[in-house]
Amino acid sequence: MSGRSALPIALTMGDPAGIGSEIIALAMEKEELRQRCIVVGDVERLRTGARKAGSPVKFRRIKNPAEAGKYDGKIPVVDLKVVPKNLAFGVLSIEGGEAAFVSLIKSIDLAMAGEVAAIVTAPINKESLHMAGHPYPGHTEILAERTGALDYVMMLAAGNMRVLHVTTHIRMSQVPEAITTERILRVLELGQQVLMDMGVDEPKFGVAGLNPHAGEGGIFGDEEEMIIAPAVDAAKKMGIGATGPVPPDIVFLRMNRGLYDAVIAMYHDQGHIPLKLLAFESGVNVTLGLPIIRTSVDHGTAFDIAGKGLADPGSMVEAINLAISLSGDQESS
Repeated sequence: MSGRSALPIALTMGDPAGIGSEIIALAMEKEELRQRCIVVGDVERLRTGARKAGSPVKFRRIKNPAEAGKYDGKIPVVDLKVVPKNLAFGVLSIEGGEAAFVSLIKSIDLAMAGEVAAIVTAPINKESLHMAGHPYPGHTEILAERTGALDYVMMLAAGNMRVLHVTTHIRMSQVPEAITTERILRVLELGQQVLMDMGVDEPKFGVAGLNPHAGEGGIFGDEEEMIIAPAVDAAKKMGIGATGPVPPDIVFLRMNRGLYDAVIAMYHDQGHIPLKLLAFESGVNVTLGLPIIRTSVDHGTAFDIAGKGLADPGSMVEAINLAISLSGDQESS
């Protein structure tokens, strides 16, 4: 395993004031991952992050992925030189938001050009991003706009548990209007495809209700009867193993016990809270429906511990492994 015959996986640096550089360095201590990855960001910040994390990994500059060349033990970095030398850890800033944005855009463009097999994103800080003049709700919306994707879905994955979201970064008051039969069916279709790509031959989906007790026959709301149930019925006719609407307070328990391979959640926190409770250190975020493969850590920039050597790279490791798996190339060349 002395070369790089496969296209590399590109890691974005994330917000340089956060823990991105630390978790990248710690994840890259695994040689089988180091051989497959490049980083898009700022080489000096990555070196600083490695020192803060107590990691011995080394980085070297490249101009493009093709220059990664033969594996030499060092992590190639497409050096964008976007981080001021003395940028503080754990502090909101225009510079941090801009650096995160530039790193992400460059990584997306490399993937769209076929120069990398997938991208894995380190966390960004939405406040810093907005301060820098990029008013996006998060990574997903930037990815969709840059790649031209009109139909995309957020999935969280941790081991044998997965959650796909019908809606994500919108106000709770907007959720009922955003849920449609067509949208739920599309989420199930994309879920069926990705779970089969992940090795689940006949995926089983538990489709959560929106209201308490899944509406209790219309007593607490009629979205289940009018919107969710028709989507489940349509999915069954397409050969998708969907069950629901299932009361939200038991659907995740059933998945945890192996009755479902994935849950279809109606809104952001309905899916995020249980997955983060059960697998905060190992969860992975995957964006479905893009023309490129993108996975991400399932946590934020952790400004409170950034630069203190306390970051846990578990989610980054899992995100890289899943990106390699989804790219269809298991070779750690």
